[in-house]
Amino acid sequence: MSGRMPWPDYFMKIAHLVAQRSTCTRRAVGAIAVMEKRVVATGYNGVPSDVAHCEEVGCIRETMKVPSGQRHELCRGLHAEQNVIIQAATHGLCLRGCDIYCTTQPCLICTKMLINCGVRNIYYAEHYPDELAESMLAEANVHHELLSGKYL
Repeated sequence: MSGRMPWPDYFMKIAHLVAQRSTCTRRAVGAIAVMEKRVVATGYNGVPSDVAHCEEVGCIRETMKVPSGQRHELCRGLHAEQNVIIQAATHGLCLRGCDIYCTTQPCLICTKMLINCGVRNIYYAEHYPDELAESMLAEANVHHELLSGKYL
C-alpha cells in the first residue's frame, strides 16, 4: 500500500494553503480549480488589486454588524471562487470540466457563477448552509460534496 496522499486530500490541503493569503478579517477562504489532476487557477477572499485591504481600513460588514451569509454586496472583498474565475479568465483559461476545491462551501452567488463556468464537481471542507445553492447545483447536475478530514 502506498503512503501517498489521496488526490482529494492533496488538493484540499492546497486550497487551505491558498486561504492563508486571505486579507479578510472575518473568514479566510481558499479555492482552487483543478483540471486532470493539475491546478489551473487559485483564489482567496480579499479586496481587488490596488485597493486597501480590510486589515488596513476595517471591515464594513463588521462595523454594520452584517451576519455571515447576508448582504454580500456590503463587502469590499471578492470571494475565493470569484477570484479563481477571474484568475482563469485573465490568463485565458477555461474552467469547463474543472473540479473546484474550496475551504468553505460556495455561497449562492459563487454557486451560480461556477455553474455557468461549467465546473464538473465542487468539493469543500466546511459546510455553509444554503438550500437554494444546493438545489441549484443538483438541478444543474453539478456534483458537490463535503470532504471530511484534517487539512491543515
